[in-house]
Amino acid sequence: MKIVCIGGGPAGLYFGLLMKKFHPEHDVTVVERNRPYDTFGWGVVFSDQTMQSMRHWDPESAGEIQDAFNHWDDIEVLFKGTRQRTSGHGFVGIGRRKLLNILQARCEALGVNLQFETEAESDLDFPDADLVIASDGVNSRIRAKYSDVFQPDLVVRPNRYIWLGTNKLFDAFTFDFRKTDHGWFQAHIYKFDDKTSTFIIETTEEAYQAHKLGEMSQDESIRFCEDLFAETLEGSSLMTNARHMRGSAWLNFQRLICGKWSHFNGNSHVVLMGDAAHTAHFAIGSGTKLAIDDAIELTNQFQKLGHGKENIPAVLTAYEEIRRVDVARIQNAARNAMEWFEVVGTRYADTLEPEQFMYSMLTRSQRISHENLRLRDKTWLEGYERWFAAKQGLNVKEDERCLPPMFTPYRLRDVTLPNRIVVSPMAMYSAKDGMLDDFHLVHLGSRALGGAGLIFAEMTCVSPDARITPGCLGLWSDEQTAGWKRLVDFVHTNSAAKIGIQLGHAGRKGATKLAWEGIDQPLEDGAWPLLSASALPYLKHSQVPKAMDRADMDRVKEDFVAATKRAAEAGADWLEFHAAHGYLMSSFLSPLTNRREDEYGGSHENRARYPLEVFKAIREVWPQDKPISVRLSCHDWADGGNTPEDAAIFAEMFKQAGADLIDCSSGQVSKEEKPVYGRLFQTPFSDKIRNEIGIPTIAVGAISEADHANSIIAAGRADLCAVARPHLADPAWALHEAAKIGLKNVPWPKQYMSGKYQYESGLERAAAPAK
Repeated sequence: MKIVCIGGGPAGLYFGLLMKKFHPEHDVTVVERNRPYDTFGWGVVFSDQTMQSMRHWDPESAGEIQDAFNHWDDIEVLFKGTRQRTSGHGFVGIGRRKLLNILQARCEALGVNLQFETEAESDLDFPDADLVIASDGVNSRIRAKYSDVFQPDLVVRPNRYIWLGTNKLFDAFTFDFRKTDHGWFQAHIYKFDDKTSTFIIETTEEAYQAHKLGEMSQDESIRFCEDLFAETLEGSSLMTNARHMRGSAWLNFQRLICGKWSHFNGNSHVVLMGDAAHTAHFAIGSGTKLAIDDAIELTNQFQKLGHGKENIPAVLTAYEEIRRVDVARIQNAARNAMEWFEVVGTRYADTLEPEQFMYSMLTRSQRISHENLRLRDKTWLEGYERWFAAKQGLNVKEDERCLPPMFTPYRLRDVTLPNRIVVSPMAMYSAKDGMLDDFHLVHLGSRALGGAGLIFAEMTCVSPDARITPGCLGLWSDEQTAGWKRLVDFVHTNSAAKIGIQLGHAGRKGATKLAWEGIDQPLEDGAWPLLSASALPYLKHSQVPKAMDRADMDRVKEDFVAATKRAAEAGADWLEFHAAHGYLMSSFLSPLTNRREDEYGGSHENRARYPLEVFKAIREVWPQDKPISVRLSCHDWADGGNTPEDAAIFAEMFKQAGADLIDCSSGQVSKEEKPVYGRLFQTPFSDKIRNEIGIPTIAVGAISEADHANSIIAAGRADLCAVARPHLADPAWALHEAAKIGLKNVPWPKQYMSGKYQYESGLERAAAPAK
């Protein structure tokens, strides 16, 4: 084959050398607009894993790269006058110029034709090429030419950054956070050779504009940065190698995702690689890794399927299918890290203590979890666990294992939960006339015995016409109150758990069949009239609800107040006001379901007016020594619906009205929703509200391991974690998760102690190495 790589960065060079190495008959050319020794960056970072892969594919170049790398294990954070360090992180850094020179020399040794100072205007400049690699960077001309095919999604991110260097050498990957009168700046610093360190400085657009950095020359920008980070630089200067750029050299990161990666132009197959196909923010240092991995996988597919030109279509299909999965995973982690730095000032730096700030930064990408930190640096993590436990008032003994964050107590008003795991409200559809019966006693009681700190039943309806289905729980009669009291007394007598009641009204989503008979499907017989903010059915064939008038509002508010009094009479420890998931209160909050033109529609203030009115009424009659939380849909996942920014506005309103905590869920407001699922996918909503609005939160959604809960709570992304489906599968989820992480000082019910010892012994045997 005749192969042309347009762009002489890591992707094009590494693919060229691999293809020439494994099939010398190929005619391989790399075309690069710059000179061999030009480079517009300082150092690049690899993980140990990428280096291991390179050693497998080309030991010769990998050996030279390994010799030139600077390896370090430590991360150091400078923040609010503190200096914190943790180890075990395994990074390697190399100068970008050195890396390219090694790859260039290896290409030449293998017979790859390198053409420098050559401007490739188009893939059509090479009509005799069988395969054209478009590795020409984030501003790829080739991708732009075929944008209708490649479908690039290019988003300019809000933060500004400048890529500098210094001759001061750092022995750890260092992050330095500095506050100015106009906001926070952070430096990402790492050594990449024996003389130089990379020094990337990042800030928000607001701080950039307020300091008038865009009006400065590069030299003026550098002097500003030298003054700001003078304490860290200790007299060393900052340097730029971007003199080719006009102005101050501050940039915005561009996030790129492409819908398709390859195209046949009539003569040649064209395929995107490296930054031309995808970008990953420097916050996790994965841009060069992705480029190298692209080159390796495309080569791997030629090795598997054959090096003939007739194999190119199949090779490109397999390449894109495989790489798209790994790229999405890396981009997701990079996005998390990038967004952390974009909001670090107002969300974390201004609110968190240095110890928790450090933990939050280390876990910012969600790739590093609590137990992963234990593997990396057990001493540091256990020190942090002791700090966290002490903040909760625990007396931590030096010779005992400290309770991890999820098992520390949590106090709100006068209610103290024994730990931070919540059994999330889960609809059982098993009540008759709203009555809590033996099924609910066994179902909820077993989860209290199973070690959770707070037990919620499903949404409990305030009137018969507030139910979702005929099988929903209610709290509108004395008989129902007695059933609730029986459950509350059982939980209090037999466990340390607290019990909460979530009050709600189904609104337009009511009068439907039991879930296993057809979820959300309207009842064919026995339906009741529905209410909502506006006369909009949930499904096209659902019952059309009545848009509530003032009389309806007064009656429903009275129902909530009466149910609240009954919850207090039953002895519940905690009340939750359900304003999520498209039910009645949520239907007022979302513009998708609230089309009113009176004082209850339009602005945030108007849409929240009635839910706040009801909330204030129940707060007045609920005991002052007990907490009330509010469940919000923090993202409607649909065009025109509420976003996390809207949810934060509503959270602030409920906070001012007396809410103690926000339970951060999302979706289920519209059938047009397109949620983006994934591990911990709703936790960012909790993080935002907790740390920007300053109110405690519950995180919920795809939390399935102790590692998840510990990471969320330790980082300050939530105060409690609600676990739903795992609790359906395992009533003793909390106790079992404690055993899985080797925690033996979490109490089990005395009746189950023999089971505790056997369960723990079984885990130890399973973990023991085979003899």
